[in-house]
Amino acid sequence: MHAFDVLGDPVRRRILELLADGELSSGAVCEVIREEFGISQPAVSQHLRVLRDNGFATVRPQGTRRLYAVRPDALRDVDAWLDRFRSFWAPPLAALATEVARGRRRRRLAAEEEVTHTQDDERDSA
Repeated sequence: MHAFDVLGDPVRRRILELLADGELSSGAVCEVIREEFGISQPAVSQHLRVLRDNGFATVRPQGTRRLYAVRPDALRDVDAWLDRFRSFWAPPLAALATEVARGRRRRRLAAEEEVTHTQDDERDSA
């Protein structure tokens, strides 16, 4: 299965989002996914298996529990594939960052100017 076939499913993407925060038991994953997507425990288990079989997740037994975690290698491969497309969004994101910084600077300067005017008014009235 191609990486984007695996990642194309919203349930599997959500499972990876959950696992990105750290290792989780299959029961914990199942609880969230069942609540959000309304699918059965066997269906969640099947999604976990697809992630595991395609190298996106690892599983380790701990007593009676099975703990799942993200396997970063497969995501690095996806990231490497996406690298040739970054030129489409990197410049606009850099421009957005510049505009955000300009806005912060303007607000900071306006706040400093307001403080200066308030202090001047207080001195004039004293």
